[in-house]
Amino acid sequence: MIRTALGALIIKQEEGFSDDATLQHIQENPYMQYFCGIKEFSLEMPFVPSLMVEFRKRFNEEIIREINDMMFKPEPLEKKDKNDDDDTPKPPNSGTLILDATCTPSDITYPQDIILCNEAREKTEQMVDVMHKGNVGKFEKPRLDKQKARREYLKTAKGKNRSKKVIRKAIKRQLSFIRRNLGYIKTLIVQGNYDLLSMKQKAELETIEKLYEQQKHMIDKRTNSVDNRIVSISQPYVRPIVRGKTTAKVEFGAKVAISIIGGYSFVDHLSWDAYNESEDLIAVIEKYRKTYGCFPEAVMVDKLYRNQKNIAFCTSKGIRISGPKLGRPKKDNTVDKVQEYKDSGIRNAVEGKFGEGKTAYGLNRIKAKLKETSETVINLAFWVMNINKRLRFLLHFFLCKLWFLKKWAF
Repeated sequence: MIRTALGALIIKQEEGFSDDATLQHIQENPYMQYFCGIKEFSLEMPFVPSLMVEFRKRFNEEIIREINDMMFKPEPLEKKDKNDDDDTPKPPNSGTLILDATCTPSDITYPQDIILCNEAREKTEQMVDVMHKGNVGKFEKPRLDKQKARREYLKTAKGKNRSKKVIRKAIKRQLSFIRRNLGYIKTLIVQGNYDLLSMKQKAELETIEKLYEQQKHMIDKRTNSVDNRIVSISQPYVRPIVRGKTTAKVEFGAKVAISIIGGYSFVDHLSWDAYNESEDLIAVIEKYRKTYGCFPEAVMVDKLYRNQKNIAFCTSKGIRISGPKLGRPKKDNTVDKVQEYKDSGIRNAVEGKFGEGKTAYGLNRIKAKLKETSETVINLAFWVMNINKRLRFLLHFFLCKLWFLKKWAF
């Protein structure tokens, strides 16, 4: 079953299928069935599509990272016994470490405060309807004014010239409807109707309460920012990540920092909150030393990583960090410019990995709906990229061997 689960996840990530389409292709394709460990071809569906979610939960982020490290990271160059003295000569620095970070956007509607408030209002109205149906005839159904609230929302949402004053007024009006609905829901909960809500509605109710407090705080304080801002009711763990790119200054998803060693990609840090990736440099270098038995000879990073702390650490360990040196530039810096140009070419590998992941492996829009399954999908993408790289290497190796044998056969 483990082979079937991993095989199905790899096929889905490689082909970009949905869960239903993945099962259909496995059902119709004997090669995919063999890849998943099915001994005989069968036209029956091997499992139901909903099990794909359980597979992503079972093979979580930590397990996928461990499998990736086990497959593509070699053994340490030198294992040191516990009884060895500290005076033992250390191996020289070796290898190149490339670091960078990107954002993997989630599949959510571009968040606007007025849209979020309208969605929250509609969901609370549905909750009131569900909770009241359980007590038909016992209590009078509260007045919700659904049509009135909908008209006020559409008046602003479809308006051509929406000023900040108009939007602010519309948000305040929607918040008043949400506040009233939440009051009805609290009353119905006291009356013992909370269990009538589904698990999804209970989770959404908690999110809507936080959303209401955040939106009210921004309206009262006349600000556009708040800590841990909710941008999606269905996926409340998603946070805005300021990237400063020309195409999208702000993206909404997880921030992922990776390292490339020997052409293979490894996820070092995945977070749904914005963070400064330069803080990971020292930890990644130390991890490199534990894995390979020595420090890297060079570290290829962008200017964000080049702070005084990181430069001082690399200098103390004899590691060359890419980029211009601090201080006043030399008059004749031709050698430095040539080295900087070479380093930028090497660092392009990580940008290529991000581009490959977003165009071919679904990192441009994560469609998983749960936090843990989204993390699994992100790590799966880099793992499958490494698998394909290894397969390309093996194909090249066998083709070269075949050419060599044919050449000397005559």
